[in-house]
Amino acid sequence: MDRDEEQTRAPTGDQDEQRLHASSFGAAAVAYAEHRPDYAPAAVRWALDAAPGPRVLDLGAGTGKLTAGAVALGADVVAVEPDAVMLTELRRALPAVRALRGSAESIPMPDASVDAVLAGNALHWFDMALAGPEIARVLAPGGVLAGLWNVLDDREDWVAELARAGGSAVVGPRDTPAAWRAETARAHLPRTGGPARFGAPEQAGFRHGQRRTADSLLATLATRAGVLVMPRQEREATLGRLRDLLLTRPETARGEFTLPMLTCVLRVRRL
Repeated sequence: MDRDEEQTRAPTGDQDEQRLHASSFGAAAVAYAEHRPDYAPAAVRWALDAAPGPRVLDLGAGTGKLTAGAVALGADVVAVEPDAVMLTELRRALPAVRALRGSAESIPMPDASVDAVLAGNALHWFDMALAGPEIARVLAPGGVLAGLWNVLDDREDWVAELARAGGSAVVGPRDTPAAWRAETARAHLPRTGGPARFGAPEQAGFRHGQRRTADSLLATLATRAGVLVMPRQEREATLGRLRDLLLTRPETARGEFTLPMLTCVLRVRRL
């Protein structure tokens, strides 16, 4: 059994939970647009520097955080997003960008129409048994698929303490550098066999940060899928516990601070 078969044969309960988490963001689209960070420009540049041309598809584009970063680098970007509310926020923020309703598993674009497919904090939501052939179909030969994730830099003591206090709902399996490297080294990419082959994956991390206050950091964490699907009382208790921690740490108790992050990139080329 190859990697993709293992992923698609997960227990039904796991698949249901995956779908619940993946579909949770629309309810928080406005907060997502306001509070989620952008992506380190150096990371977006590295994701695209091996692409054979400027045509970029941002797949699972959300409210356009990564779309905006690719546009700023001069790419010709089309955004595709399955959630209508998220898509509305993207179109409001980036009215000049072509933005389409669609999914990774059914991409509304012609064959070989893009030089790169990007996915910002989204690649792990794709059903690669279906999305892999679709991504290969729309990529031109030599095109690049790259997933980008903003992860917390838990090499800082207070960030590590925040991660521990938040638990798995707040800090998931890809949300710190070491966990991201381990998780993405073996997952989230199309299978390498079949008519369209992909080369060896590459990983890279780029320093990033976001200016936050205790309140705005809590607002950011509240847009994470694990928090969005919590029962209300549990969500309030979790965010209250994190607020107490932030108000006792000297790094975060008063005014603005920089949340240390990395933008981590997983990149693979279509052969």
